[in-house]
Amino acid sequence: MASTSLWPRFQKYFLRYDDLDFSIDISRMRFADDFFGKMQARIEKAFAAMRELEAGAIANPDEQRMVGHYWLRDSKLAPNAELRADIDETNAGIKRFAADVHSKKVAPQNGARFKHILLIGIGGSALGPQFIADALGRAGDPLDIYFLDNTDPDGFDRAFNKIGDHLAHTLTVVISKSGGTKETRNGMLEAAARYEQAGLDFGKHAVAVTGVGSDLDKHAEKNGWLTRFPMHDWVGGRTSIMSAVGLVPAALEGFDIDNFLAGAAAMDAKTRAPEAERNAAMLLALMWFYAGNGRGEKDMVILPYKDRLMLFSKYLQQLVMESLGKEKDLDGNIVHQGIAVYGNKGSTDQHAYVQQLRDGVLNFFITFVEVRKDRAAQRFEVEDGVTSGDYLQGFLRGTRSALYESGRESITITIPEVNAFNVGALIALYERAVGFYASLVNINAYHQPGVEAGKKAATQVLQLQGRVRESLGAEPGKTAEEIARSLNADAEDVFHILRHLAANDPALRVSGGDAIGSQRYSWAK
Repeated sequence: MASTSLWPRFQKYFLRYDDLDFSIDISRMRFADDFFGKMQARIEKAFAAMRELEAGAIANPDEQRMVGHYWLRDSKLAPNAELRADIDETNAGIKRFAADVHSKKVAPQNGARFKHILLIGIGGSALGPQFIADALGRAGDPLDIYFLDNTDPDGFDRAFNKIGDHLAHTLTVVISKSGGTKETRNGMLEAAARYEQAGLDFGKHAVAVTGVGSDLDKHAEKNGWLTRFPMHDWVGGRTSIMSAVGLVPAALEGFDIDNFLAGAAAMDAKTRAPEAERNAAMLLALMWFYAGNGRGEKDMVILPYKDRLMLFSKYLQQLVMESLGKEKDLDGNIVHQGIAVYGNKGSTDQHAYVQQLRDGVLNFFITFVEVRKDRAAQRFEVEDGVTSGDYLQGFLRGTRSALYESGRESITITIPEVNAFNVGALIALYERAVGFYASLVNINAYHQPGVEAGKKAATQVLQLQGRVRESLGAEPGKTAEEIARSLNADAEDVFHILRHLAANDPALRVSGGDAIGSQRYSWAK
């Protein structure tokens, strides 16, 4: 009954790109018919800002940089010949290197062939490649992939344990624009030590993706790494998936990177349309604005009904939240903007948090991602005339209807299948939607001062840890408060450092009972 009554609204607010076999349905968002008219001035401003961005305007004022991830999939759009050549030459070099690895022209130290990739990076330098690997990976790919994407020692050990005796056939790709990212540096040092313990020359198994002239670039050149690929300073980490950051591992895994870039370029072309009603990225941005009153008052729940897209929500968390989570607007006003993003996959979540989505607090809107093609293999019926994929489609449509009947709003995006072209198109759609939304709410989507603040605070903690270690003597030891007083530091900070050291260094002794204020710390004699 609800579906029949919504048929006119569906026809009005259903947008399909026939040549891409892509569609977006915003009819289950309850905006009023005059919403687009009221937003027209903001829409025009957002379109103008995007045109300026793509033409090469300085969009990251903190670093005085252009923002050019759109040029990566269509170098003809880059504002000068030097940038166009840089993009084209990098992509050609990536394809040559991958072909040489696949043909054993580039081989590991023992003369066999590379069978595995170990990617070391963090944030955009890992999230994008992880999403692409999970979405496009198949049995029989020329190389499979493992990740060191944190500075967790146990995480390092788990990855190396999975690689096991295959380190000699593993190609390590280290990704860091500056070369100074500590998490990535730590992973690189641990990996190099593992190769050395195995009697292998790390450089003969290593590739760098980094800024030209960075510390990592110099280190790789000095130590004879296999090759180096550039990270352009006009591409931010969260939009770097179509640079060497994403293309190097994708090409090595055997994915069709030309089709990946073509999908993004095709979506870019569609979402340059200056009419909001025909622009899928602007429709997304407008729905985000409507749902959260332009203030991010509702969370964005991403529910792809396809296992291959399970990491899409994780990928979008960084893209959306790092881009839109800002304290100040472009005029310097305190606004505390942002949209929280979470999700997993359908129909798994119907047995998890969909219960709350339907009956609990109404602090969200949903985006369903539908993939029409069930599988590449032959159709298999689990009941007469019914396949597992039919059930998946039924759960998507049924959940969408049930949520709408409970006053829960949703967007539905549909692609024909999960392949390189369509994944590229999805990424491009959301990159542009983020840019549009930032303009609608008057913030800068292309800097991240909060991230830098966290890095500085971490550095201060590590500096204090060094001073704490130096201050410790032998028995009877000192309390956290005594040490803090001698260092002019906060006692709680010192306490946490001491507890961390005690858990990981057997030479540090803790005595003095259970009360945290009376516990004493000292080095064993």
